[in-house]
Amino acid sequence: MMRLGISFSYALTLATNALAVSRQHLDTRQQPFKSTVITDHSEPWAFAFLPDNRILVNERRGNMRIVDPTTKSKGTITGVPSVAYSGQGGLHDVALHPQYAENSLVYISYAESGSGGAGCAVSRAKLTLDTSGGALSGLEVIWRHSQKAGGGLQFACRLLFGTDGALWISSGEINQMTPAQSMTSNLGKIIKLYDNGTAFAGNPFASQGSIQSQIWSLGHRNPLGIDWDAQGRLWEVEMGPMGGDELNLIQSGANYGWPLVCEGTHYNGTAIPKHSTRPDFAAPKAFWVPVISPAGLIIYKGNLFSSWKGNAIITGLSSQSIVRATITGDTAKEAQRISMGKRMRGIREDKDGAIWVIEDGAGGRLLKLTPN
Repeated sequence: MMRLGISFSYALTLATNALAVSRQHLDTRQQPFKSTVITDHSEPWAFAFLPDNRILVNERRGNMRIVDPTTKSKGTITGVPSVAYSGQGGLHDVALHPQYAENSLVYISYAESGSGGAGCAVSRAKLTLDTSGGALSGLEVIWRHSQKAGGGLQFACRLLFGTDGALWISSGEINQMTPAQSMTSNLGKIIKLYDNGTAFAGNPFASQGSIQSQIWSLGHRNPLGIDWDAQGRLWEVEMGPMGGDELNLIQSGANYGWPLVCEGTHYNGTAIPKHSTRPDFAAPKAFWVPVISPAGLIIYKGNLFSSWKGNAIITGLSSQSIVRATITGDTAKEAQRISMGKRMRGIREDKDGAIWVIEDGAGGRLLKLTPN
């Protein structure tokens, strides 16, 4: 018994010391902001700010809500397509067209059923608002996964517009792994399209065929957050398997290695070669073992949190946290992990520099974060 006790104590000391070493440069101060609860939702996934300051909120079961942050009231947007609500699938992201004020176009991503299971689709529609809600009309599918699978996993499908008006889609590999390396599949890729869904002419593989022409980068697993930095560079966070969550700087034509390399291991314990074994693959700028389960990303550009400017702010599911990573040139490292006590899903920055986040799951709250 004494030997067992000493062994356990020694192991605990080693583990504690290792954790201290790994976190010694981190700022561990908690809750450096005031959280204002705006509304609560049923399995919220994403949200977007409208020009009139109301907020569209997507709930995974297939409901789109409209929130007035002043009155904290909720309305309903009708005309949302049917979604494949299973596993991680459902109604996912929402984004406004860059000329929304003129054309009222809204883009949504969602899991759809079909032959073989489910895959992600992206549609656009005109949004007509009234005082309490609104409706989508003229719904048009402009992009979809090139294959479907059972299981309902790893759709990703975050949406982001660039300054050139192009639409970017973070395409998950729906737990199929190998399509992430296939140039005849648009799974496990970062996709760049014109706003009507056609492939962007400047894409790196534009001359190689219909699917290849959509692809900006490949070798991604479950890319759940994308955003621009002030220099116009695209950053992305994606979930690894058992360990190996990544923060990547996305480059044209680059291959990020999944499933051939990863900093984590498969769920059954099978080892995966590390990025260091394959320098031909782009390595992450930061990675996490154990995982944080990144679900959303902004590169902070405002002034309210002045010391955070240029930092990656990441929402974490299993870590129940907001993770802040500093970016210096083309390197990044975790600087702070803020415990939220809930699985954190979506994140956006408003025009005034306030950070908004939404919790995952039943009763997930939309929160506005402002400095203390």
